[in-house]
Amino acid sequence: MTQKSADSRGAAVLRVGASGEKVLALQKALAKAGFNPGGIDGKFGLATEAAVMAFQRSENLLADGVAGPRTLAALAGRKPVPLPGGFAGKKPEEVLQIVARMFPHTPLGNIKENLPPVLDSLRKAKLLDRLMVLMALATVRAETESFEPLAEGASRYNSSPDGHPFDLYDNRRDLGNRGKPDGFDFRGRGYVQLTGRDNYLRYGKTIGLGNRLIQSPEDACKPDVAADLLAAFIGSKEIAIKEALLDRDFARARRLVNGGSHGLDRFTDAYRIGIQLTA
Repeated sequence: MTQKSADSRGAAVLRVGASGEKVLALQKALAKAGFNPGGIDGKFGLATEAAVMAFQRSENLLADGVAGPRTLAALAGRKPVPLPGGFAGKKPEEVLQIVARMFPHTPLGNIKENLPPVLDSLRKAKLLDRLMVLMALATVRAETESFEPLAEGASRYNSSPDGHPFDLYDNRRDLGNRGKPDGFDFRGRGYVQLTGRDNYLRYGKTIGLGNRLIQSPEDACKPDVAADLLAAFIGSKEIAIKEALLDRDFARARRLVNGGSHGLDRFTDAYRIGIQLTA
């Protein structure tokens, strides 16, 4: 029986089916931390997996039931090691080629101009691991395939037949809107199509702008601001997003950002291409 496998950096990981001294040490550490792994017998079974997942959730780690470097470090009382970067070890031109293939219908000039601030915002938000980089890029393609931060257009979903543009957003209490002209002022903008007064306020504060987006909501379409908002928004749902992606439940991952299935085909296509090219 295999005792261990390795992650992309060659570090040992322990999962169901593993056995030996390292598993025994893991079980003892779990029990000491208050997470009963069942029998402490050096065999990584379903009870040990459940204990690992419970510990991971308690530490706000991805609850995949696999004891890798980050989980083992947390069990030992050390700061979890950084996750490997999505484009780790790749030259800028290689990264550009990967992203261009994820965006097959997008002018290369748009990618060259707007990819750097997106990656910089992800770096500042400490979201440069593979899953979150690909999530961010796939979200951009789903929301604005041109790879430009855009404002939402009027449609039958946000504007009534005889009303003014975005009147169906005006009184959306779930978005924090307070009536006309909130629907128009706080319509979807940027790479993540940030929508609603409450979101403009919350995420504006998250990226250090205070109330600026309430006063000047159009700033959400500025490339650097849009990139920061993208990173902040997906970062606020990081664990749930990763769990969905590891389950290959792309519809769930998309709903966590969009609230529906709009752009799901583009999102899924971009993510799958990215996974293949960064394997």
